[in-house]
Amino acid sequence: MEKLLEEFSLGLFFWQTLLFGLLLFLLWRFAWKPILKAVNDREDGIKDALAAAEDAKKEMQNVTADSEKLLKEARAERESMLKEAREIKEKMVSDAQEQAKAEGDKMLKQAQAAIESEKKAAVADIKAQVATLSVDIAEKVIKEELSDKKKQLKLVDDMLGDIKLN
Repeated sequence: MEKLLEEFSLGLFFWQTLLFGLLLFLLWRFAWKPILKAVNDREDGIKDALAAAEDAKKEMQNVTADSEKLLKEARAERESMLKEAREIKEKMVSDAQEQAKAEGDKMLKQAQAAIESEKKAAVADIKAQVATLSVDIAEKVIKEELSDKKKQLKLVDDMLGDIKLN
């Protein structure tokens, strides 16, 4: 530091101060405004980018909320559709059971009617066979009873007596 004080020159100091002042004036006049403008533009760009990022964050939250809402609605609709499908299945099973029961009842009634019809036919057939056998037996008995003339006359008299009484 002593060396600087020993070599100090007033003329050199004047010219350096004048040049420094001129340099500051030129910088202020031509460079300071563009530099400040660039710094301000950069600051505005950063603020705009932060605002855009904040907006994007809010929009992303909205989209997330919307997607969650849609997901809940889709789940609710799926549950509704599954419930409806279960109800339809139960209804179809119930209808099929009722139809099968009705068909079974119908077949049972038809079988009972067929059995009754067969029973009546069998009874009629038995009656016809009994009548035929009775006629055959009566014919044999009558032939035997009518083989004699006295028996024939007695039978005719008995028959005539029955007709008059009726």
